[in-house]
Amino acid sequence: MQTFTSVGCTVCGCVCDDLTVTVDQGRVTEARGACQLAEPWFRAQNNTSPPAVVIDGQPAEPGAAFDRAAEILRTARYPLIYGLSRSTTEGQRAATALADRIGATIDTTASTGHAPSIVALQQVGESTCTLGEGKNRADLVVFWGSDPVVTHPRHMERYSADPVGRWLPNGRADRFVVVVDEEETETAKRADLFVQVPNARNWDALWTLRMLVRQPPPPAPLPKGKGEKQNQPNPLTPFPKKEGGTEPNTQTTELQAPVLSPSPFRGGVGEGLQPHPFTPSPALTQLAARITSARCGMFFFGSGLTRGKLAHRTVEALLQLVSELNDRGRFYARRMRRFGDVAGADSVLAWQTGYPFGVNLSRGYPRYNPGEFTGPNILARGEADAVLLVGSETVADFPPAALEHLRKIPVIALDSPGAEVPVPAAVRFTTAVYGIHRPGTAYRMDEVPIPLRVLLPTDYPSDADVLNELLKRVG
Repeated sequence: MQTFTSVGCTVCGCVCDDLTVTVDQGRVTEARGACQLAEPWFRAQNNTSPPAVVIDGQPAEPGAAFDRAAEILRTARYPLIYGLSRSTTEGQRAATALADRIGATIDTTASTGHAPSIVALQQVGESTCTLGEGKNRADLVVFWGSDPVVTHPRHMERYSADPVGRWLPNGRADRFVVVVDEEETETAKRADLFVQVPNARNWDALWTLRMLVRQPPPPAPLPKGKGEKQNQPNPLTPFPKKEGGTEPNTQTTELQAPVLSPSPFRGGVGEGLQPHPFTPSPALTQLAARITSARCGMFFFGSGLTRGKLAHRTVEALLQLVSELNDRGRFYARRMRRFGDVAGADSVLAWQTGYPFGVNLSRGYPRYNPGEFTGPNILARGEADAVLLVGSETVADFPPAALEHLRKIPVIALDSPGAEVPVPAAVRFTTAVYGIHRPGTAYRMDEVPIPLRVLLPTDYPSDADVLNELLKRVG
């Protein structure tokens, strides 16, 4: 029996690296500290041992599989390489080199998740920080369109709501947690304030919130001059109420509900956009008051903000709000990335090509155009004639037209043991799992690199090994 400490987990974007895993006779017997998503994932590594190589559904020799896959890629006129979020830096770099060699389009799973967020930050920038910075400083935590209790079970425990921070010695008691979502989620049940906003009205709510927090504060009393009497009233302070009379105007006004002009976008930022005006609810007004009184705030936003035809405009509104709030304190925004190393995939692709996802290399130099060069869109238009899947976890999220076309063209799949490819694969390579069978480097949702270590032996190659061999064979 062997016990491993400080083990990293890549099930979600938190990439928790504080787990203790016990291995006995080549099997994981315990994973202390693992959440409800990670526990079954660790134990599932004991249960499957599919063939290393499959051609057209039949086990085959590795040499024949490499020859068949290389021939598919070599003869394709518009090859697509997609996935990468279950890989590590080594595999992602090999995939980028292969895409460059064959003139392919390469895309990450960001195109089915936070692509609008990436486009938004390219337009307006992003005030952000690491999860550790937020843990130590943020006394206001806002989850917008995200349900981490379900999707990132240890996020609140380790990084946002519950942990003791350097300047938050009482942990949860020192924080005010807000959830903004279209329905009450599990996270909302644990929050101090729930603000209900339909996904189709997030853009309106964010712009209204920007207006609410811009309300000028009441003027401060002027400092007294040297010759000014101490009992002389400040001209900017309210007059005292006269006995038996009415209280004069104190220069404060009630907050009026904004009336916004009609949206210029047909269909709006989300599907089913309701007509204006958008009247702020008492909860949204309370959130504005909390924002203006917070010393440091952290906005975590998820897929609820990245849906719809113009979702990047919604994310832009949030990023601009956070940027403006830094005039009064420290405020940060952070995307809630879904899969273990999607942040690493975007980082490696940006390092190698200059762009984070949706990169076309058919002309011998990188071109970037979300929508034109993103995997689901290419497949939905029927343009790709061969696909290399480096992990297939988001293929089921593709639109029906993309899935239909994917079933008509040759697919080369690189996937871990037990993973189910939702479309028939001409060639499938079973690859080792990083952090279980192979070492590597994964990036947490805040782009902090986390080392992964070997827990179990395996005869399966890593995806980097397979990709490098394909790189040699395509010529």
